[in-house]
Amino acid sequence: MNRFFIDSRQGDSACIEGEDHKHLSAVLRMKAGEQVMISDAKGRECLGTVVSILKERTEVALLPWGPALGEPEREITLFQCLPKAGKMETILQKGTELGVCGFVPVQSRRCVVQPGKDFDKKLARYQKVVKEAAMQSGRGIIPRVHPLERIDRLDLSAFELTLVAYEGELAYTLKAAIEGFVGKRIAILIGPEGGFEGEEVALLQSRGARSVTLGRRILRTETAGMAMAAQILFALEG
Repeated sequence: MNRFFIDSRQGDSACIEGEDHKHLSAVLRMKAGEQVMISDAKGRECLGTVVSILKERTEVALLPWGPALGEPEREITLFQCLPKAGKMETILQKGTELGVCGFVPVQSRRCVVQPGKDFDKKLARYQKVVKEAAMQSGRGIIPRVHPLERIDRLDLSAFELTLVAYEGELAYTLKAAIEGFVGKRIAILIGPEGGFEGEEVALLQSRGARSVTLGRRILRTETAGMAMAAQILFALEG
């Protein structure tokens, strides 16, 4: 069923406007009487019935609201060091599908890609990619793509568990790191194609992070975050 996010609602009705209205009317060619899923982007959702499709908006009648079934209890934020061109959108899309609640692009020493003056425009594009993935995958929120951060300026104090995927870690596993964890907020840090430098890992550890091994095989930067998020949510929530 097609899902749409709304910014506000009044009673038992809502309006779908802007690009979503155009998609519903011109692309999906929906008609009055058809059903859609409506989310308030804050973790709640409800079933809606299209009442009328006007020039600038679609009017929808709403059933009672309830918690979004597609939202995990844990809040995973993915700190992703800038990958080569094209990979970031894949990471955002698949991370959203898997249940990541936020993304932070990170500049580290081994990043091949250097952010240009147009990075703010890229953020707008990234946020659109995330929204589309959230609609497709049945999320109850639209994960936020945060502004670019430098690795030496990261503030990790808000997280109850911070994990760094590091090929230099040979003993401490992801399974051991999450075993028995009962908190909510988890940070995952993934290096660029060349990985993290040892000094960067030491800095992150000084701020409460734990380095973990993901096994005997080295994963690509666009794979590691997805693998970690999937394993964490499976282990903690089934």
